Amino acid sequence: MTGPGDGTGPGPGGRAGGASGLWAALGGLTTRGRSFLAAGIAATVCSYVLGQADLLRVGLLLAVLPLLCVVVLHRTRHRVTGSRRLTPARIPVTADARVQLRIDNVSRLPTGLLMLQDRVPYVLGPRPRFVLDRIEPGGRREVSYRVRSDLRGRYPLGPLQLRLTDPFGMCELTRGFSAYDTLTVVPHTEPLPPVRPGGAGPGHGDGLRRSPALAGEDDVIPRGYRHGDDLRRVHWRSTARHGELMVRREEQPRRARCTVLLDTRRTAYEGAGPGAPFEWAVSGAASVAVHLLEQGFSVRLLTDTGSAAPSPDGRAASPHHPAEAAGLVLETLAEVEHSEGTCLSPALAALHGGEGLLVAFLGGLDEEQTGLAARMRGRGGAAVAFVLDPAAWRGDPGPRARTAAEQRLQVLREAGWTALPAGPGVSLPELWQLAGGPGPAAPAPFSGPSGAGTAGGRP
Repeated sequence: MTGPGDGTGPGPGGRAGGASGLWAALGGLTTRGRSFLAAGIAATVCSYVLGQADLLRVGLLLAVLPLLCVVVLHRTRHRVTGSRRLTPARIPVTADARVQLRIDNVSRLPTGLLMLQDRVPYVLGPRPRFVLDRIEPGGRREVSYRVRSDLRGRYPLGPLQLRLTDPFGMCELTRGFSAYDTLTVVPHTEPLPPVRPGGAGPGHGDGLRRSPALAGEDDVIPRGYRHGDDLRRVHWRSTARHGELMVRREEQPRRARCTVLLDTRRTAYEGAGPGAPFEWAVSGAASVAVHLLEQGFSVRLLTDTGSAAPSPDGRAASPHHPAEAAGLVLETLAEVEHSEGTCLSPALAALHGGEGLLVAFLGGLDEEQTGLAARMRGRGGAAVAFVLDPAAWRGDPGPRARTAAEQRLQVLREAGWTALPAGPGVSLPELWQLAGGPGPAAPAPFSGPSGAGTAGGRP
């Protein structure tokens, strides 16, 4: 919630006084006020030339009226505070967020007619404007509006602006608040079936390494006795050797690890905006990361540039607080953009010696990049690749393009990847299901825009 900004204190009318403040207030003359002023000056000049006293009185009236409105409006002082409440502050694409504005009159005088508007980026919709009638001393007014976006990103809301106008519409003065809020639009995520991708056993079952902790099986290395330790855990042989109570250390399964690789090369994708292949890849990476965090994985988000996210030092998102870690990943993906790189070698270097499950969302691959991607798979972990071919997304399912795409997938499969094609209209949950089980034989890798082409079994 945004607190009172710089608009607190004298609102429209401000503290500025004297000639400088009054001169600045003249800039608030509306088209009507400028027209009256120009007509008044013209009538005054004509009355002097023609010697018409009645025309002089009319000219003075027309010229003085807008100037009088400026002086009165400039000397009108109001003390108002403005606040904003954004609910929620993070939404997926195409969802709505509600923005509630509140204006409080903290002065001893009632306000006049106020026009309230909030600045929002054009992608969130038109700029909201409200007309507030007289606010009594100590009173308040609340208005609300909704925003939505089809594009992910972080968008500033604000600052609030109050516009005061005179009854004749001759002058408008605007005062703004400095505080603003930020709306985060994250990628859309889809629920995925609870399968083991690539046939790996990434859960908490057999085959996982174990690390010392406070519960689990015994370790041969004892430690010193601590207040509250169970006396049944005392290691008497070590106690006799060290001359103090020693207890057996315990261990628990280490969390399974996963790296989600997102190919952001500009040259690997075609098109932009909602429905573009790059947006599908970002949404897919978000869905997989959130799903694996919910399954207890420790997730690291990696891009083709070799930079790890969400933490700058490359640490994985902690699975101990899945909701918090998922929010961190989603906020990171909300701002991810195309990279200017053309090679996957930085990602290969970042993955060197890594372990655990690897899930990659790859754009268009040539022969060289396919070879680099094939080498990313670790020796002991499963690897799943969702390959988005530009030819399929632009509706070019020709025999040559289909053959080239199938050859690239075959290279990845021979390297141990579970490589699946992702064409336009493809369903990520269905692909994820195929990545976790034997499934049928893989048909043609890509199809036309109708959306078929979700198939692709494991090699």
